[in-house]
Amino acid sequence: MGAIRRRLALGTAVLTASGLLALAGPAVGDASAAALCAGRKMRTLSFSTGFVDVHKKRGYVCAVTYPKKVGARRYMMVSVQARGSERVPNAGRFKKYAGPVRVHAGHRCVRIRGAVGSGSVSTGWILC
Repeated sequence: MGAIRRRLALGTAVLTASGLLALAGPAVGDASAAALCAGRKMRTLSFSTGFVDVHKKRGYVCAVTYPKKVGARRYMMVSVQARGSERVPNAGRFKKYAGPVRVHAGHRCVRIRGAVGSGSVSTGWILC
């Protein structure tokens, strides 16, 4: 009878801990970028108020903009443009991140833009 109670207590503790981890969610940065964008991390584009993580997988390029300090809602933007195609943006007032924006680029170069508040970054044609 004691062994059954110990196993039930251990099972309950494991379920409680996994539930708390699920509620906490991923931290800002590499862990959440990996969850939002599939593939290999190609670049991190830093600027004064944040950074953009860029991933690539099977011809698709994915980008997410993160603020350096998570807090109140503020303007954030991320966009990806494959050469010869229209720019695909995601902009608005967000707390944690803007995006992800995913574009099929194949073997074409892409242009990435990101902003948080008054800070921004813009690349030339990259990942050619």
